[in-house]
Amino acid sequence: MNTLRLWASASALALLLSAGLASCNQQKKTTIAVIPKGRSHLFWQSVHAGAARAALEAGVDIQWNGPTSETDYAGQIQIMENMITRRVDAICLAPIDKKIMVNVVDRASKAGIPVVIFDSGIDTDQFVSQVATDNYGAGRLGAERMGQLLNGKGKVLMVAVQPGGASTMERERGFEEGLKEKFPGIQIVEKQYGMADFAKSMAVSENMLTAHPEADGMFASNESSAVGAAQAVKARKSKIKLVGFDWSPTLLQDVENGIVDSLIVQHPFKMGEESVKAAMAKLRGQPVEKMNNLAPRLVLKDDLAKPDVQAQLNPDLKKYLGQ
Repeated sequence: MNTLRLWASASALALLLSAGLASCNQQKKTTIAVIPKGRSHLFWQSVHAGAARAALEAGVDIQWNGPTSETDYAGQIQIMENMITRRVDAICLAPIDKKIMVNVVDRASKAGIPVVIFDSGIDTDQFVSQVATDNYGAGRLGAERMGQLLNGKGKVLMVAVQPGGASTMERERGFEEGLKEKFPGIQIVEKQYGMADFAKSMAVSENMLTAHPEADGMFASNESSAVGAAQAVKARKSKIKLVGFDWSPTLLQDVENGIVDSLIVQHPFKMGEESVKAAMAKLRGQPVEKMNNLAPRLVLKDDLAKPDVQAQLNPDLKKYLGQ
């Protein structure tokens, strides 16, 4: 009789433990890590807001973390390794360098953690989806605008971002090849890297303006390079035609004031949203588009008041990020 009671008690305890474990498993929320190149630029804040919206709608958690500098690939690798160790359910990554980040992306994939690449490409196919602007096409869009501004003739300066960054390298290549093919009368006389830093971008812009006072146009291929270039142009009261990339409140004001002729803009809110949606689709066993290319847009002064442009340029960060 005692043996029977002991067996019954043990069985009841086992059932309680099993139920408790099942309850814990049911309560565990899906977690998706979203790792940008940096955190300071408005572009990444907009990506964060889009990712937060998708996570809210799907009922999942996101872990947002990126290095403070867009050149800190070692810091980004460490964040990736931490997320792999924590066994998050999926990772969305904007690789700082298309080659250096390959090993850690491959390691996440081998660990069974699906990786979605966003913003910038990578030299491996071990990802489930890539969500990015058509950067090469965006560069050609900039070349088209520059060709119109200079009537097909003149000298141009380039404020590039950094070697190894796939997205900005593609923009720069698109701009260079677009000019060469459609506007052979326009010559790129100098190209320098601002290293994704506002002050450095301003310094290299000033150096080039000093070295080439006869230059007619300038192309800057991301937010930091465009802000730095615009500051240099304002400081020198230059009349050079500046075509920039991405936006910020100061850049939009510079377009309004005629310092910047135009901006080629992306849709970072949609980029963040689509990246998290792709990760969720993979986790649910649904089909995922391998390459999701988002169209760039050229914004001129006359476009700034358009409702659809305003919606793209000013996502509701406070609603999704509490800012």
